[in-house]
Amino acid sequence: METQRGAPTVEQEIIISVTPQETRVALMENKVLSEIAFEPAREKRIGGSIYKGRVSRVLPGMQAAFVDIGLEKAAFLYVSDVEGQTRHMPEEGETEEDFHQRRRPTVSIDNLLHEGQEIIVQVAKEPLGRKGARITQHISLPGRNIVFLPNVDHVGVSRRIEDEDERNRLRSMVEELGEDSPGGFIVRTVAVDCGPDELRSEMEFLVRLWEQIAVRAKPACAPNVLHADLDLISRSVRDLYNPAVRRIVVDSSDQYRRTVEFVETYVPEAKMAVELYSRPEPIFEFYGVEIEISRALEKRVWLKSGGYIIIELTEALTAIDVNTGSFVGKRNLEETILKTNLEAAREIAYQLRLRNIGGIIIIDFIDMEEEDNRLRVFESFRTEFEKDRARTNLLEISSLGLVEMTRKRVGENLGRSLSEHCPYCDGTGLVRSKATVTAEIFREIRRKHRQLPGKDIVIEANKEVVAFICEEERAGLEALEQNLEKTITFKARHGMHQEEY
Repeated sequence: METQRGAPTVEQEIIISVTPQETRVALMENKVLSEIAFEPAREKRIGGSIYKGRVSRVLPGMQAAFVDIGLEKAAFLYVSDVEGQTRHMPEEGETEEDFHQRRRPTVSIDNLLHEGQEIIVQVAKEPLGRKGARITQHISLPGRNIVFLPNVDHVGVSRRIEDEDERNRLRSMVEELGEDSPGGFIVRTVAVDCGPDELRSEMEFLVRLWEQIAVRAKPACAPNVLHADLDLISRSVRDLYNPAVRRIVVDSSDQYRRTVEFVETYVPEAKMAVELYSRPEPIFEFYGVEIEISRALEKRVWLKSGGYIIIELTEALTAIDVNTGSFVGKRNLEETILKTNLEAAREIAYQLRLRNIGGIIIIDFIDMEEEDNRLRVFESFRTEFEKDRARTNLLEISSLGLVEMTRKRVGENLGRSLSEHCPYCDGTGLVRSKATVTAEIFREIRRKHRQLPGKDIVIEANKEVVAFICEEERAGLEALEQNLEKTITFKARHGMHQEEY
């Protein structure tokens, strides 16, 4: 989490767990898990990596193209991310992400690209589910304090730096240092109080890095990777370290040495914070991370007051419902609702960040009669997102008690990263009831009994369904036997799905 230098408002720790199966990085704030990231050993993150790709299909109707960059699925390139599109310069205080988001198409994509064309692109979004990677031709190379934009001749400053004098100082310094450099620069939030020597070395490094990438790109045949982004640990230390971080704890001696080498080069002020974990207890157990991860996979989250929230992820959006539960309050109903909503607002903001939930989100707060109370809840909710590194957009609470919001998608959410569709219900969360399956079996018998030779019918089914028929539908079974003049026998088969027979 990027914060301005100065007196920290929270005490943070970066906890790193390394095993042969996966690497995990947790950010703790005041001993509470606030962010978690995973990188399985068998999978490599590609976000931020730069490729030489080949255009496989151009879709003028969608103002987009598909590009083969060597992955299982073709990457998606929108027209505003195509090199040669009319440029918008970053606005005052705009971050590099805001700058890229604000561009709008001015030329049809079929005038910019054609099938078979080889282009240099960068992965802006990892593949998600059935979607391929989202890519851009507007390259950005992030450093600790500076982001280098090879194709933009402009200097911008992160809008999170609010001190106007500091903004002007940093802009003037970077403009002077980068006067002879190709491209432009964005000053990141953590650059507050940085001196010219620190920024100069980083700017020179990023420019050299881009020159090396450009040299590799000329002889390379598409599809080909030109530059891979940092691994999870290095990237996390680069982006998460700030003066509020008291320690960076690593449980692997090899990774500890690599982390020390990385911070000596890129984040020298963090060197004294790096520690090697040596306790016998697993590091995530000791810091209470495992229990928080398990809690983050549940749909229901209990509040301290006794109320709870329900988090439902769908294909199109995330719906969150707030309930008073067992909380009955002390004075009146409006006060009880207000207290539950305020507590829920804090918890929802925390859970969205922890679970890395993005896209459209609808929150159903408990209805409040007083307008002042609705404003209090909304302001509390909005304030909580100041801690969130992902960009959010909130609309005020409606008369129905609903808040509509969006949160920028950054990778897969926690639940989908750690889970897969239930093979029993195929991800619906529902199966047909025993009564429904029983009725279906009886209908099937009526349809097919004339095709079955002999007087006996034997049906194998799930043991719970068979028990239900024997206990609850004995009379119906006997009536069916009498009507069809056949003997019907049910046998329970172990391991059979409840809907199978």
